Amino acid sequence: MSFKVALNFEDGVTRFIACPPTDTVADASYRAGINIPLDCRDGACGTCKLFCESGEYDGGSYIEDALTDEEAVQGFALACQMRPRSDLVLRLPVPAAACKTGPVTQTAVLEEVTRLSPTTLAFSLKLATPLMFLPGQYVTIQVPGTGQGRAYSFSSTPGAASASFLVRNIPGGLMSGFLANQAKPGLELTFTGPSGSFFLREMKRPVLLLAGGTGLAPMLSMLGQMLAEPPVHPVHLIYGVTNDEDLVEIARLEEYASHRPGFTWEACVASPASAYPRKGYVTQYIQPPYLNGGDVDVYLCGPPAMVEAVRKYFAESGVTPASFHYEKFAPSVAADKAA
Repeated sequence: MSFKVALNFEDGVTRFIACPPTDTVADASYRAGINIPLDCRDGACGTCKLFCESGEYDGGSYIEDALTDEEAVQGFALACQMRPRSDLVLRLPVPAAACKTGPVTQTAVLEEVTRLSPTTLAFSLKLATPLMFLPGQYVTIQVPGTGQGRAYSFSSTPGAASASFLVRNIPGGLMSGFLANQAKPGLELTFTGPSGSFFLREMKRPVLLLAGGTGLAPMLSMLGQMLAEPPVHPVHLIYGVTNDEDLVEIARLEEYASHRPGFTWEACVASPASAYPRKGYVTQYIQPPYLNGGDVDVYLCGPPAMVEAVRKYFAESGVTPASFHYEKFAPSVAADKAA
């Protein structure tokens, strides 16, 4: 038996390896061609120190100079000593290239393009083999005939036979123009990934999800994972858009709410001319119960202005979330990924 170990590097590149409980993470990584930096294999130097985002493990033996008791309690461990007791998500403080690895490039077949609204498209890729990624991450997809790629977050869950995405339908947009006017089912597309430091962590407290526009995509991936592995804590989503026509995937959210006890959601539309019952911005609908006195994990994905508005809201409200993970994006340009 082997456990699945996700290695998330500081540049966002993520590689998955198999590690049996009898092996250290360092040894399993080396077998997969990933050279985690080591100056010893005895737990004496601390060079291979990393952080465990989720999962259970045996930390092995080491000296205080390599890893303090306080660090161990926080979740830090040494790759040369730790042995998995479950699937793990590990954060490494080095770029992928430093470990002689990098993002994986592969191909998939365009399965379907759906016009969800005048402003939003959805498309799906049929995968040769199910793709592993962390809910919230993205891939960079090459736009045929252009030599350029665009980054899109998964709206599907890890391990599915198809991968799905949401795209803002922008006049003159490189990918949206291709999808709307040229794309045909059966076309082969190339993508690289998964990547990103914006992903669902182990749920230890209530969660607040904040999505703007097509920033809903990674939240759908996270919610799909929560259906597969139901958490015990409540989850609330606030979904904001500019105009009524930007509201999409409402039926999907309603389905999640009907199947996942403890999940609630609401949407709002910024335009004063909207016919939608809730008007305004996401920050207007962040209520104290959702913040749980600060003991809450917040995930935010949206355009830069929305991200800055939410950060300002927290600064002025005096509430500091236990963790705050965000990703901001701009249409048709490389995304600014942050966590």
